[in-house]
Amino acid sequence: MSAPFLARELYAQHRQRALAALPEGEAILLFGAAPKGRNGDSEHRYRQDSHLLYLTGWTDPEVVVMLRGGEAPNFVMFVQPKDAVMEVWTGIRPGPEGATTLYGADEAHPIAELAKRLPELLVGFHTLHVRLGVHPHDDAVLMAALASARKPARERQRVLPDAFVSPDRLLGQLRLIKSPEELALMREAAAITHEAHVAAMGAGKPGAKEYELEALIEYNFRARGGDGPGYASIVGSGPNACILHHVKNDRQIQDGDLVLVDAGCERQGYTADVTRTFPASGTFSPAQREIYELVLSVQLACIDLVRPTSTFKQVSDAAIRGLTEGLVRLGLLSGDVEELIQEKGYKRYYMHGIGHWLGLDVHDVGAYVEGQSSSPLRPGAVITIEPGLYIPPDDTDCPPQYRGIGVRIEDDVLVTSGDPEVLTGSIPKTIEAIEAICRR
Repeated sequence: MSAPFLARELYAQHRQRALAALPEGEAILLFGAAPKGRNGDSEHRYRQDSHLLYLTGWTDPEVVVMLRGGEAPNFVMFVQPKDAVMEVWTGIRPGPEGATTLYGADEAHPIAELAKRLPELLVGFHTLHVRLGVHPHDDAVLMAALASARKPARERQRVLPDAFVSPDRLLGQLRLIKSPEELALMREAAAITHEAHVAAMGAGKPGAKEYELEALIEYNFRARGGDGPGYASIVGSGPNACILHHVKNDRQIQDGDLVLVDAGCERQGYTADVTRTFPASGTFSPAQREIYELVLSVQLACIDLVRPTSTFKQVSDAAIRGLTEGLVRLGLLSGDVEELIQEKGYKRYYMHGIGHWLGLDVHDVGAYVEGQSSSPLRPGAVITIEPGLYIPPDDTDCPPQYRGIGVRIEDDVLVTSGDPEVLTGSIPKTIEAIEAICRR
């Protein structure tokens, strides 16, 4: 029988924080992630909805959870029942009894009873935090329950939800600040990711295939205790390093290539997100070195800004300014730096943002703007810092030595009350350290 990833008490703390943040008359309704088909009757490996995972630790499909602010029962689950036949095929199910004894539900029922019981559970709430417009089946279940709750004429004066808000708004802000236990898992994910990236640097020599590095990386993730990749692993060599989300990983690495690897291990639901760029030959060419040093200098400067005194926008603006100044200095852009920033001229070679929140999702929930202002960086949040430059091989307007160079350097950074903590800082990224590994 499966048990929660983390201690039961920690998930209870997550629920208590969510319930405490719920205004009177509001409730949270979460549907578990639906299994995703691969092809035919085959399915991808199951991954639970991250909000539901955060509140319960439940990893099986066919589950619905309701948190009812100010009302008993507070925590209700609908889950797959015990089934001796199906458990032979797909593994032991906790069932409703396990949902209460292992996962702390106040009430738990078979998922088949959802349509019968949900209408009464909705009574008394005017606002529901629920994801609508994403999964038609879930929407239909909720609308049918509301219609059923209103059906008896004598019950038309009941208070029922007539306002629906995304759970991202409330749960996103809670998930943004990580507990010590969550950070411990993120450090474990980072440590496994370290080993995988170092292995890729050592193996990424001319003649190797991008998919061979992908396989080596993901082998390390699983062999060292990880769940697997937290997102599709990117291995881009040569011109493919200029493709931001190159996941085909189908090219043979050539002498003189840079190899860009963006891959992170997931550990008990929490993922790392790391990018390193290294020379297949073992030595950066002069032009590659210039681009790499520019990106690295900007990344280090931005990491130093990851403090409670900064906002997300301030870090982003610093990256834009640093990269634009460097592009002008190297002759890839010409003109006044201020005008280039104003006109977004840098987007020719730097077209993404400086980073994103990180946690149970690689692009984790949490606000980037609060009101009319950029969100401040709060202690306990983890943010990626990932500047990059991507110079197309057919860009005839730039100096020829830079054509086809793609570089991104990405780390996971914890906001503290003082200096930033780079969770992935042990993964080599100086030119000297990278070249030493690649020459082994």
